[in-house]
Amino acid sequence: MAKKINDKKIKNNKTREVIPLRDTIILPYTVTPLLVGREQSLNAAEHALVEENKIICVSQKRSTEGDIDPKAEDLYRVGTLCTILQVLKLPDGNMRLLVEGDKRVDIQRYFRNKKYLKASYKINNKVIDKEDVEIEALLRVVKKSLVKYVKLNKSIPKEALMPIDESSNAEEFFYFSLANVQFEVNIKQKIFEIDDLFESIKTIYSKLNEEVQILQLENKIDNTVKTKLNKMQKEYYLTEQLKAINQELGVSKEDKSDVLDFKEKIKKVNLNDEARTKAEEEIKKLARLNNYSPEYSVVYNYLTWILDIPWDESKLKDFELKDAQKILDDDHYGLKKVKERILEYLAVVKLAKKMKGQILCFVGPPGVGKTSLGKSIARSMDRKFVRLSLGGVRDEAEIRGHRRTYVGALPGVIIQSMKKAGTRSPLIMMDEVDKMSSDFRGDPTSALLEVLDPEQNFSFRDHYLDFEYDLSQVIFITTANTLSSIPRPLIDRMEIIEIPGYTSYEKKHIAVKHLIPKVIKEHEVENKIELNYQDKTIESIIESYTREAGVRDLERKIATILRKAVKDLLEKKAKKKNLIKPKDLEKYLGVPKHLYSEVNRKDSKGIATGLAWTKYGGETLQVEVVKVKGKGKLKLTGKLGDVMQESAQAAHSYARLHAKRYGFKEDFYKDCDIHVHIPEGAIPKDGPSAGVTMVTALVSILSGKKIRHDIAMTGEITLSGKVLPIGGLAEKLIAAKRAKIKNVLIPKKNQPHLTEVNDEIKKDMNVIFVDSIEEVLDESLLD
Repeated sequence: MAKKINDKKIKNNKTREVIPLRDTIILPYTVTPLLVGREQSLNAAEHALVEENKIICVSQKRSTEGDIDPKAEDLYRVGTLCTILQVLKLPDGNMRLLVEGDKRVDIQRYFRNKKYLKASYKINNKVIDKEDVEIEALLRVVKKSLVKYVKLNKSIPKEALMPIDESSNAEEFFYFSLANVQFEVNIKQKIFEIDDLFESIKTIYSKLNEEVQILQLENKIDNTVKTKLNKMQKEYYLTEQLKAINQELGVSKEDKSDVLDFKEKIKKVNLNDEARTKAEEEIKKLARLNNYSPEYSVVYNYLTWILDIPWDESKLKDFELKDAQKILDDDHYGLKKVKERILEYLAVVKLAKKMKGQILCFVGPPGVGKTSLGKSIARSMDRKFVRLSLGGVRDEAEIRGHRRTYVGALPGVIIQSMKKAGTRSPLIMMDEVDKMSSDFRGDPTSALLEVLDPEQNFSFRDHYLDFEYDLSQVIFITTANTLSSIPRPLIDRMEIIEIPGYTSYEKKHIAVKHLIPKVIKEHEVENKIELNYQDKTIESIIESYTREAGVRDLERKIATILRKAVKDLLEKKAKKKNLIKPKDLEKYLGVPKHLYSEVNRKDSKGIATGLAWTKYGGETLQVEVVKVKGKGKLKLTGKLGDVMQESAQAAHSYARLHAKRYGFKEDFYKDCDIHVHIPEGAIPKDGPSAGVTMVTALVSILSGKKIRHDIAMTGEITLSGKVLPIGGLAEKLIAAKRAKIKNVLIPKKNQPHLTEVNDEIKKDMNVIFVDSIEEVLDESLLD
């Protein structure tokens, strides 16, 4: 409950309890309510109430929520001695005080006991040494400024001027004025600390004039904005009136330059009927809109997009197949089958002139030249080349565009590519079509079904444009590393052209003819340094420092050698002309990164070499089997997928079924466990083609017969002993060749596919066709 507290006579001990103030200042002659919540301040107030109701209020230099116990250096040295007039204890433990400022005091020293802060002080009233006439003149001009200030500052009530008008002396006037102006606390404190009263009032006057000027400028800006808004409203009202008058008089509304421009452009552009109707409707809408309306820019952008995309039939330039062949040969070494298929495609395009062509899809490991093949086709046909990267696209609207109801809507990447090409017959290459994903926003691969279907893409409808657009003259080529992640309906719309990895022989030629000149040109060091590579050097880089189906890493290694050679040249450690020998590679590239010693190089029991396909090319696969005492468990390790685990189980069952034929006990599983492991356990492995490798290793460890180290194999097995065909034959043979294995077992049903494999890959390789597990074991096991 609030209670009135009577003043008592102040003791002359010159020390008082202190309440630190956050974001406020208490001045003499003013009555101010205070909410006290900090424990130290509550204790100080309680003690002051017991003593003489006197307390010192001092402002903090900085104010934060966490300063529950401010230190002496955080407080100013000039404060106000106050009388506590009223106190109200709140339910939450806080206290509401009503204090009146008495005297200005200088703090001589702060000190604290365990419960609260105290200070020794001396009273320091402001002094004045000016004539009364000067003081009166100053007070008058300050009063005028205060009236202006209160008038301009809407947050200060006019009643604030009443105590200023009623003040009996200059000191009261000063403190009332300082209390009512909205200056920052630190500025008020600086003025409060000035000892000379005349100077204090002058400082308030100077600061008041600054604030009045700022407030006048704020009001001017505010009025200007309001005037503009009023002007816009007036213009809108007059425009509507004018439209009504024109409608009555039958006068045309097309008085805007933008509308006239669009009308002229649409007359010149060969739009289809649906697009022309849409454009004319939007022009009518544009004529009715105010320039400042948000809808105006939406309609304007839509009409701009309609006019920016190509509409006229483009004249296709004739091209010669010989020139196309030369461009493909110049840009790419090898890839004979791929080039042959591309030339067949170009021949049909040349003869038919206009056709709904097949959509080509280049599938192969990274770095084999899929994208650059697309560029070469565009160059040979003299068509504009536009590349789209679809990797990571997961929103259908990125393909088909956003509807215009969305803020910032745009057409999809197909229409954007047509605008970029500037012709109706470009070559658009869609890279990484296998890297798209779907989520709650839609499935972008489904949106591509219409784009990549020659029977449908003549009437492609983008959500933003919302009319049919003809894409039938566009040549679409897609690229992918693997077909497994591409939906079946999309694969059905494309002709798949597989691009296998390069052989070491091909890589060597690519390095000499393409990569080394390209790296020198890109680094702009032609005629400044000359590097010659021995054939053995390039072969060593390929075999010992790179492991890839393509040539990207090979290019990086050649660039590394060039950079280090240039550094040596500038440091005068090497000459301008250098011959890079195999023994120099450790100096430039460090120790060899890839040694093909993972392949077993001696005849062993339970260790067989398989061949695997990955999206980066072919790899050799070691299958290790051991037999330990146990109760017939089959343990599989090496991060094997479900299909590979099932292959191991099939191999185990086959071994049990044919134990007598291969000379081991039929009940071997009763007293031993079989552990099948494939090294590089951090890498996931799956697929059925390791079946023959697993059954060979398993029969070897059980029968005690060694496996030939110079043979690799691939093929899926069945419980009846059949060997089924596999995929990725070319890549697997490349892996065997790279590992220097000359004998390869492949399923007999893959014999037709072998004819499509490059002769360079098959050179010096003994490919053995097998139709059953029995044939595999006869070829691979030693007696």
